[in-house]
Formats: sequence, C-alpha cells, structure tokens
Amino acid sequence: MKIDVHVHILAPDFIKDLRNNMDRDKHFKLLHDNPKAKFATAENVLENMDKTGVDKSIVFGFCCLDPGMGRETNDYIIETINKYPDRFIGFALVNPKDPGMEKELIRCREAGLKGVGEVIPASLHIDISDQEQVKNLTAVCRELDLPVLMHTNELVGHYYPGKGEVGPEQAYQFAINNPDNKIIFAHWGGGLFAYELMPEVQDALQNVYYDTAASPFLFRPVVYETARLAGVLPKVLLGSDYPLLSPARYYKEWAATNLSDEEKDAISGGNAERFLGLVPRNA
Repeated sequence: MKIDVHVHILAPDFIKDLRNNMDRDKHFKLLHDNPKAKFATAENVLENMDKTGVDKSIVFGFCCLDPGMGRETNDYIIETINKYPDRFIGFALVNPKDPGMEKELIRCREAGLKGVGEVIPASLHIDISDQEQVKNLTAVCRELDLPVLMHTNELVGHYYPGKGEVGPEQAYQFAINNPDNKIIFAHWGGGLFAYELMPEVQDALQNVYYDTAASPFLFRPVVYETARLAGVLPKVLLGSDYPLLSPARYYKEWAATNLSDEEKDAISGGNAERFLGLVPRNA
C-alpha cells in the first residue's frame, strides 16, 4: 500500500472565496498570496493519487488562529473521509490556546478523524519547546490516541514564505517532553533525523517519525541515504505536501539514490502502515 501522509485540501467554496479567506488569517495569506499558489480539493487529490498509484492520503487543511476557520476546515475533512472512506485519513486542526480545543478534538475523533495536524507553530504563535503552551494539546492527543503531525523546518539556508523558527532543538524538546505521544515531524524534522546518530537522541525519539514534505526543495536526494546511515529509514514517511508537489516528484528522487526496492516500499507506505497501526508495529 502507498500512503501519502502530508496532503492539504480545501473546500471548493473556500477556494472560490479565496481572497476574502486570505484576510481571515495572516499566516495563510503569507503562504498563498502569490499567483503561483496551488490549491486542491479532495477530488483534485484523488485524481493525482490515481495517476501516481497512491492508495491512501492523510488530508488536512491549513493551520490557523481562528477556531471558527479551523472548525470549517475540519468539517470539510470529515465530509471528505465520509465520502471516500477507503482513500482518505483525516487529521484535525486545532489551536492549543483555544479554550474549546478539547471539545473540538473529541468532536473530530468521534467523527472519524485519526490525528492532529499539520500544527504550524508560527501560525499559532506557540513555542512547542515550552511545555506549558502545548501540554493540554498533547494530553488530549494521548487520551484520544491521536498522533500529532508537527511542522518543523531547517534553520539555515534559503528563505521561503512560511519558513519559521522551529528547528531540531525545539522539535527535540517537544518530543522528550511528550515521550508517549506519537509524533510525525514534517520536512525531515528540520534535520532532527540526523541527530539520531547520537544514541541518547535515538533512544529518546522512539515514537517520532519524519515525513519528506517539500524534500526536493530542501535537500539533495542523498538525504535518504543519510537517513539510512542514521538508522531512521524505517521511520521515514512519504509526505508530498500536495498540491505543492506530487508524489511523482519523490519517486523521481528515489531513482537518483541507491535505495533498494524494499526501502522504497517502506518509505512509500510500509512505515506509515506501521505508524498508523494498520499493521503490527513490529512487523
């Protein structure tokens, strides 16, 4: 099974009223206020999944401060998984500072959503290394058995809209503060995966996985071979960041590596099946 763990979708009506919706959230506007910005509905994603051989996608909207906007997005994710239950897994958007956060997560869990994300700290104005700011969120996620997909990014190199200040150090602190939470750090954890060369770091990050979202824009293909050397390749998950990039772009990158077919199969779905509990964790 091929599983893409990082896909953004928006409701058709939201896209039709895009200009007004951009004004509802500064971070959303920062990411998308240019003529080259791409947007996708569930049907757009399905079409691309069929072209690229992806069986299931984890879908979510875009992180936002406004709880009302977040609930609207969650409603569309719920509608999507009900319409296409065999193709989509839904994650919920919440603001950890919102007093109604727990109620909204319970609502989403009861409606069939399976995780939380993509949490973007810059959008929510939170410091994930400060446990006081995230403890309520992580506690509810543990109680409801909801994995958290957390945005991270490298802190060096070129700038791009949305590049924040949450890198390996903050991600590591978040993980060690919440060792019993299941966590996916997006965008290779901003490079955190490489620190698993340190035995104590690898021991502390047993429940942490990494997605590949935007990898072709960030790293050379040898990043996968580096992950193998660091011993984390079994924790690497295909995340396309669609509609920014298609899974086909990642397949092309894998062809430029010495990854075995077995390793490619694991990244493209086997690791995600294990993380999501679709197969036994030790399988």
